[in-house]
Amino acid sequence: MKILVLNCGSSSVKYQLIDMDKELALAKGKVDRIGMSASVLTHKPFDRPETMISGEILDHIQAIDFVISMLLSANHGVIKDKSEINAVGHRVVHGGERFTESILITQELMGEIRNLIALAPLHNPHNIRGINAATQSLEGLPQVAVFDTAFHHKMPPYAYIYGIPYQLYKKYGIRRYGFHGPSHYFVSQQAAKTVGRPIEDLKIITCHLGNGASMAAVDGGVSIDTSMGFTPLEGLLMGTRSGDCDPAIILHIMGREELSLHEANTLLNKHSGLYGISGISSDVREVLEAAENGRSRAKLAIDIFTYRIKKYIGSYTAAMGGIDLIVFTGGVGENSAEVRRLSCSGMEFCGIKIDQGKNQAHEGGIGMVSTDDSKVGIVVVPTNEELVIARETERIIGV
Repeated sequence: MKILVLNCGSSSVKYQLIDMDKELALAKGKVDRIGMSASVLTHKPFDRPETMISGEILDHIQAIDFVISMLLSANHGVIKDKSEINAVGHRVVHGGERFTESILITQELMGEIRNLIALAPLHNPHNIRGINAATQSLEGLPQVAVFDTAFHHKMPPYAYIYGIPYQLYKKYGIRRYGFHGPSHYFVSQQAAKTVGRPIEDLKIITCHLGNGASMAAVDGGVSIDTSMGFTPLEGLLMGTRSGDCDPAIILHIMGREELSLHEANTLLNKHSGLYGISGISSDVREVLEAAENGRSRAKLAIDIFTYRIKKYIGSYTAAMGGIDLIVFTGGVGENSAEVRRLSCSGMEFCGIKIDQGKNQAHEGGIGMVSTDDSKVGIVVVPTNEELVIARETERIIGV
């Protein structure tokens, strides 16, 4: 079985075609700048070099048609006919309280996903656009929605209810939902396999660190708390997002700066975080380099970033009544030894000891970077959200 996995943004489509018999990504790539001048498709077959093509791609339908043409291409393709694609799996960011697991997409379902746009106005509309485009380009194929929020649906009420009038939760669905669910699920499962223990016996803290970043407390394979909340803005400091802050701050700034709701939202989501503090970049690599070169605001940004990770490790250890494993994943978690070092430093009293040699030497793949005598294992695990979506798609269509 071959499953096409799609992750659609406002002006982009990320994709993988996965052969489920081997769980091999036959091809992967991304279409960027949809609807803009000089659109770009980057395409990488598993057995050939990457290729990049520029052109005019007006909408998501044309983008997905372009993807399919590359999959069929004599020079760059990996299939001979689009009938070889058996199903399509979609990342859908917000499932609200209605969708607690992946589900087959129907016309009725589409209406319910549209109803959730109010909860994720920056994400769900683009996910819906991708589903509609795939419906036109791959008519008749079963499609499955896999929700970012679903893995966190078993959180207890005391973890997801905010300290605002309860009727606002009932009326508008204002609660903690959490995101990056497929990643937290995948890396916690892989970490358990790495140490050779049943996940049901483990207390795991997963750290998905990238431009967007979140952490989760995974107790016995179940997410009991997570750092992102009603939106992906809450929690850790991120590339351009503020993360946790006193809600009165934005009210104060809106009043002093006479900001509209849209401007305030942009301030918190696009101009804050590492970028807002450092004044240099939202990219951890560039901020770390600047910090090493003596830029004090860059150092402050990294200190805040890793301090918050450390605080969440402590709080989630308390929430679970112990900890067995810490998992680092995502572009930053997998590749930045310095972020891992700073996030775990001073945590020896919790039994957390990072091995500086192993940590610095880690060059990709799954690897233990804790000391041999550390009571808590520290594991680096590359995430694979696309494989989770493909597995869920295969399970739902039942073939």
